[in-house]
Amino acid sequence: MAVKKYNPTSPGMRERSTLVFEGTSKRPEKSLTAPMKRKGGRNNNGRVTVRWIGGGHKRIYRIIDFKRDKRGIPAKIAAIEYDPNRSTNIALLNYADGEKRYILAPNGVSVGDAINSGADSDISTGNALPLSSIPVGTHIHNIEMKEGKGGQLVRSAGGFAQLMAKEGTYATIKLPSNEVRLIPQKCYATIGQLGNIEHENINLGKAGRSRWLGRLPSVRGVVMNPVDHPHGGGEGKSKGGNHPQSPWGVLAKGFKTRKKRKDSDKYIIRRGRRK
Repeated sequence: MAVKKYNPTSPGMRERSTLVFEGTSKRPEKSLTAPMKRKGGRNNNGRVTVRWIGGGHKRIYRIIDFKRDKRGIPAKIAAIEYDPNRSTNIALLNYADGEKRYILAPNGVSVGDAINSGADSDISTGNALPLSSIPVGTHIHNIEMKEGKGGQLVRSAGGFAQLMAKEGTYATIKLPSNEVRLIPQKCYATIGQLGNIEHENINLGKAGRSRWLGRLPSVRGVVMNPVDHPHGGGEGKSKGGNHPQSPWGVLAKGFKTRKKRKDSDKYIIRRGRRK
């Protein structure tokens, strides 16, 4: 997709950019939608557990087939649609038996293309196969971590992982974060890179556009009062000599907060790192 820039007719338009949508402009398939209620970052007790979330435009949830468990039945792409709930676009599949499903739209597919799922499917973009049937070096996305659970890894716009090696019952996968981990070869993955690659180059241009997405302004700790944040108070810009930390005293730089998980850690060969 191409990035569209605007003439600076106002301060909000000066840096604004959007994507030129090249998909099919239509209402979502009604049978594959569900209502979605906003929670504003609050839990079941009504307390804010995730800050700076609220407002935003109303959305309808599109039910996505992450499992790709309709095996051996050919399908054709009927539409490429926008999904407000994720960064990548989605593709509507019409199966030969009449069923319809949404999948994440890979880069390079178009309306009318044939899509299949199963161990005997061709190695072509959009087809879903077990890792045991995918050649080493192939770019993949929507990767399962447990057989039959559905894709959990690599689901955002422009994302792809690479199948590095296969040995025994496990395959070695290099993720977009540069993390290298083992995945059972029975798990399914989809061939190709996800579409909407230019999504990362979008500039919102104005604060109001962030509010449409449900993002509230993030307030810095140094401008708060001491009762609200460890960095608050003082004369002028001062955080009181403390190390950078959260409102609850958790160090913000270099302090690892990931919980140790024996069931997952043993499959990680190399941790991800910043590019």
